[in-house]
Amino acid sequence: MNNLLEHFVTLWVVIDPIGTIPVFIAVTAGLDATGRRRTALLAAVISAAVLLFFLVFGQVLIEALDIGLNSFQVAGGIILFLFALTMIFGESKQEVEQRQAEEDREDAYHQQNPAIFPLAVPSLASPGVMLAIVILTDNHRYSIADQGITALVMLSVLLVAFVLMLLAEPIIRLIGHSGAAIISRVMGMILASVAANSVLSALLEIFKTGQL
Repeated sequence: MNNLLEHFVTLWVVIDPIGTIPVFIAVTAGLDATGRRRTALLAAVISAAVLLFFLVFGQVLIEALDIGLNSFQVAGGIILFLFALTMIFGESKQEVEQRQAEEDREDAYHQQNPAIFPLAVPSLASPGVMLAIVILTDNHRYSIADQGITALVMLSVLLVAFVLMLLAEPIIRLIGHSGAAIISRVMGMILASVAANSVLSALLEIFKTGQL
């Protein structure tokens, strides 16, 4: 149960469904209700496919490159920690991606399906999420059943993100952009703690086993 809770918190923070809401509003401003529903569904499906690919093949690719999982966990934890710092001290996720979405919408070169960019990648399936999902499904630490549960947890978070995208406008009216930014920073603090724990546990494992 502790692992399940930790995995849920980690995936919730790095995926950040609430932070995706302003991005969704920005990129679907010119669409009708049907178009918004279609965009939300496509973004959720694409991000799920990308993350499931990393869940299944991510560690295989790492080991094929002869990178020790403990080393990868340290590197991933550091990256997640830096990502958390940007959530706390820098522009929030929604501020950065909403600005980027607005700029891209004005640039004809970048006219493409918003469900793919920026919603699916990098808003929902960011590099931080890809790293997190590989660490949370380590073949040497977790059984196939455990990894399946982690996959279900990931899909449940993406399902929540999909529902929140459908309810984007009422939620923004309720909490405001400032409220969304505050929530993002709180999530950043939680992510920083999770990342630090990941690095320390990997270092402890390296000292105990001598294996990178």
